[in-house]
Amino acid sequence: MRVLVTGSAGFIGFHLCRRLLAEGHAVTGFDGFSDYYDVGLKRARHATLLPEPGFTEIDARLETQGALLDAMARAKPELVVHLAAQAGVRYSLENPGAYVDANLVGMGNLLEAVRAYPVRHLLYASTSSAYGGNTAMPFRETDRAVTPLTLYAASKLAGEAMAHSYSHLFGIPTTAFRFFTVYGPWGRPDMALFLFTRKILAGEPIEVFGEGAAERDFTYIDDLVDAIRRLADTPPPAPGGSGPVSPEDSLSPVAPYRLVNIGGGRPERLDAMIDELERALGRTAQRILKPLPPGDVARTHASTGLLAALVGEIPRCPISRGIPAFVEWYRDFYGV
Repeated sequence: MRVLVTGSAGFIGFHLCRRLLAEGHAVTGFDGFSDYYDVGLKRARHATLLPEPGFTEIDARLETQGALLDAMARAKPELVVHLAAQAGVRYSLENPGAYVDANLVGMGNLLEAVRAYPVRHLLYASTSSAYGGNTAMPFRETDRAVTPLTLYAASKLAGEAMAHSYSHLFGIPTTAFRFFTVYGPWGRPDMALFLFTRKILAGEPIEVFGEGAAERDFTYIDDLVDAIRRLADTPPPAPGGSGPVSPEDSLSPVAPYRLVNIGGGRPERLDAMIDELERALGRTAQRILKPLPPGDVARTHASTGLLAALVGEIPRCPISRGIPAFVEWYRDFYGV
């Protein structure tokens, strides 16, 4: 296949590109190398992809008028996986404009580009934060999601709505994912596991929000990429087609559109994650317990029934294996 991946220098995009290239597909990676976190890490990710004969790099921003149209014209993809975005729950309180530019304007540009150059399947990365103030667990794709707690979550919900409208109007088969706390090698420096690792190795105290009792549905990167790869081959049918695959199916009645959770389905307490990290590092953390900051939720828990119905059970790496794998990469990459 010919595949366009936006956010190819990002954590998830990089791993997906590597998987697709290993399978022999032609991959065009679109990334603007924003400075939200260490650009050197993003460049290092792309540096491992560039030697691959099937990889083409496009250095451009989502919000730049015409950039995505040009990329689609050059790549002529059969599949588009839209992972580029302004990420981060807490940063949306500091720089809301970045979310409007990348996640709203950028999403609109992406949809117009796919409208101009139709593809077999469009896949879009949303977030578990879209469930917002919902309290019923586990989070199901058919739950109403109308209480976002941050602009980040709101911008991702808006992206889902925009994608659905284009799917309905122009018949674009579209799958939106809601990711749950993805971690692993080459991860994002703004995420808790990365921050804690750096500080513990430096002998600095770590701030533990929610006083360690907050729970997250941690999802190892290889499991996530495996799910994306399988879903890419499972575009939703048009209305009147094969219909829902289960009572939990989020398949739209008016568009070839579906929303799917990708999570481990096993929430872990933050203090349990830190315990595993201490074992992997051979160090004890100095923990400063703090309440949850604005916009954070106490617990996330993905219902994975729809994912299993669509693509079968996927391997689920426990944190007891995933965290040591991250630590091994971190020590090697940073020479610590």
